[in-house]
Amino acid sequence: MDIRQLVNGFEAWIRAYVFSEWTLYQVVIIAAGYLLAAFAASRAEAALDARARQIKGNPDLLRVIIAFMRRLNWLFLTMWLWLADVILMRMTSSSQRWLVSTALTLTAAWFIISVLTKIIRNPTLARTVAFLSWGYLALYALRLDEPVLSALDGLALNLGAVRLSLLLVIKAVVLAVALIWVAVLLGNVLSHWVQKSGDLSPSIKVLISKFIKIGLIIIAGAIALSATGIDLTALTVFSGAVGVGIGFGLQKVVSNFISGIIILLDKSIKPGDTITLGDTFGSIRDLRSRFVSVITRDGKEYLIPNEDFISQQVVNWSFSSDFVRIDVDFGTSYDSDPHEVVSLAMATASTVERVASDFKAPVCWLTGFGASSLDFRLRFWISDPANGLTNVRGQVLMALWDAFKEAGISIPFPHREIIMKTPVDIRPAPQD
Repeated sequence: MDIRQLVNGFEAWIRAYVFSEWTLYQVVIIAAGYLLAAFAASRAEAALDARARQIKGNPDLLRVIIAFMRRLNWLFLTMWLWLADVILMRMTSSSQRWLVSTALTLTAAWFIISVLTKIIRNPTLARTVAFLSWGYLALYALRLDEPVLSALDGLALNLGAVRLSLLLVIKAVVLAVALIWVAVLLGNVLSHWVQKSGDLSPSIKVLISKFIKIGLIIIAGAIALSATGIDLTALTVFSGAVGVGIGFGLQKVVSNFISGIIILLDKSIKPGDTITLGDTFGSIRDLRSRFVSVITRDGKEYLIPNEDFISQQVVNWSFSSDFVRIDVDFGTSYDSDPHEVVSLAMATASTVERVASDFKAPVCWLTGFGASSLDFRLRFWISDPANGLTNVRGQVLMALWDAFKEAGISIPFPHREIIMKTPVDIRPAPQD
């Protein structure tokens, strides 16, 4: 008897919901919305694709736009179903719009999950997000979400006046991770816009970008905690422990962070500067909250702590100007005319491409009468120290070699002349 009643009830549900006139109307609404969404997406994607190709130097924004572009049909279908659901809500009962409501939930969930899984770069994290999202959606569709949430909320600990349940922890973790991820993504997009500004110095651009990212992350964390119902004043209990931890275990981290802020404020170094710190010579690639990235001429990238730039002597080759003076020493034989050598050396150095002759003309001076040569020093300026110093010295020396060889000026090698004042018998000894 019970089975017959169950079967009869199921048949009545099918007749009332599946084979009803309103169900047919809803199927037509969903099918029409799918066709219109596909048509509108094809048109909108073509227009957005042309604009997306103009985005340069902002990969995060480009990745978000492409993820949306590829799923515009689901976005338009979600908007269509939402509009239809609002209209049907005012005209009919819930039993006559159940199919549209269910389709709206599934379509919106599919759109959000598919976009998120494409924006997230880490494949493992993307699959985890998709699995958890679809798992909760399945529970919601089967009306099992409330019992599961109640069971998770029942697993709780009372910490004084704070009730800490497993559901609360999961909500806090999920919201915090999601909001912080969105904050980082938005911070990267805003940072790229700041970097494009031509009115700000490079160090100010980096400082503004860091403040934007840190501010967004703090706001995201506060919103996540507030949304889960956690009283922010309760966190003051842990402030003493955090202060002790910073004072001992995180001393170097905080020192490097503060040093990085000082470096950005005093503008002592900035991305693109050529610096020398100890035995490291290279160009600054990036300024981070903990370290400075320096790329050397041999392709090595040194991650130098910010504190070293405060406590040690730093040579900034391009602090106030990009022009750097370089000295090249050489010698010629005593048979050469020093006036001709000086004129030829200055003219030859001006022919080298990297020599900034328009800034300051090369000069050459006779610096001494050596044991084997006339000693000269050639001085010239360059405007691109980041491209190397040894190579431009080599180019100038090669040009001098060619010019001296063509002019008949010789470059002597060290030699010694031995004068023997006492006669020496070099005849072989007689044979016995």
